[in-house]
Amino acid sequence: MRTGGDQGDSSVPDDVWEQFLRDSVEGVPDAPKEPSARAREVTDRLRDEPSGNDGWRTYTPAAPARRGKGRYLLGLVAAVALLVVAFDPWDIIGTSDGGTAAGPPLAQESGRPTEAPPVEPAQRGTLAEPFRGSPAVRWADGAAGITVPAARATGWMSKAQVEKALRQTRDFLVATSLDPAVLRGERPAEAVAVINPHQKDVKDYLAAAFDAPTEENDPLLLFSRFDASYARPAGDVVKTRGRMTFREGDRGALQVTTDVTYVYPVVPADGGDEVVRTIARREVVVSWDDPSKVITEPGTLSLVSYKVDMTNGGCDDNTGYFTPEFGRSGADGGPADGDTVDPYDRSTSMFGGTGSPDGGCRTASRS
Repeated sequence: MRTGGDQGDSSVPDDVWEQFLRDSVEGVPDAPKEPSARAREVTDRLRDEPSGNDGWRTYTPAAPARRGKGRYLLGLVAAVALLVVAFDPWDIIGTSDGGTAAGPPLAQESGRPTEAPPVEPAQRGTLAEPFRGSPAVRWADGAAGITVPAARATGWMSKAQVEKALRQTRDFLVATSLDPAVLRGERPAEAVAVINPHQKDVKDYLAAAFDAPTEENDPLLLFSRFDASYARPAGDVVKTRGRMTFREGDRGALQVTTDVTYVYPVVPADGGDEVVRTIARREVVVSWDDPSKVITEPGTLSLVSYKVDMTNGGCDDNTGYFTPEFGRSGADGGPADGDTVDPYDRSTSMFGGTGSPDGGCRTASRS
């Protein structure tokens, strides 16, 4: 996200914001493009620094909200500027009640794992068992896989207020990454309505992303979407694993960090039965601001930073949709050279993590 110039005068009339919400659902013919990509480069640190001259009724992020994405492709090395996430054409999407039991369901994730999950025998998913051969077969379904920590009074919020904010943050993740309508490619009106309308940089991004997606204005940074004419879900279940943490942020705000991996099984929209999995790991940081210090609206959150790593979601496409690859049953596991990335490894943070040294696509070790 960008600071987008002086945000000290960022109050927006109600009629303008209402029009924006309508546009986010219905689309606009000439959506504006973001003026600058430089302000959204992923930095090495995640913190805000208060500006000493800010007025109490302004919204001014001390540092630009950071964005980034990775796309891993199996069997293809492409020169792209951003970290690219890998896809495995053998087991790319998945989940449903079916699946060869690799053991009992995992307990919720309570902290950062120290290592990647064990490697399962390579097996492709099927319509009956879309998560076969994937660690996700033992993960929870949907929102149940997102660990919400116990609340405590933090910053300007009481324990009860923190508990409510954590619940609303989880609901935001559901609206961005699990809503069936959004997964079918519809616009995420419910999620957009939860974002602080006084973040001009975010409004500019949302206004441009759905009508004119680019590498910089990519809706996949925040939202999981498939083109219904190209791919459809293989079942009703999305497997998830991740957690939320919180601390006191700038100006006494409640800052919540979310780190969740989503596994989507899909089949071709033309009626084929080939099941692949698209894997998206998102690390999204939000702030619940003190309304006495930051201009905001009740029940809305401010975006601090967000990043996505995509496996079999498309490498150099800018369509605004995940574009999983079908018809690669003869693939041999990818290119012979280059580093590999395990899309199920949650032992390191995405921010400041491993990127491709040459800026190209990386190879997924599994799907």
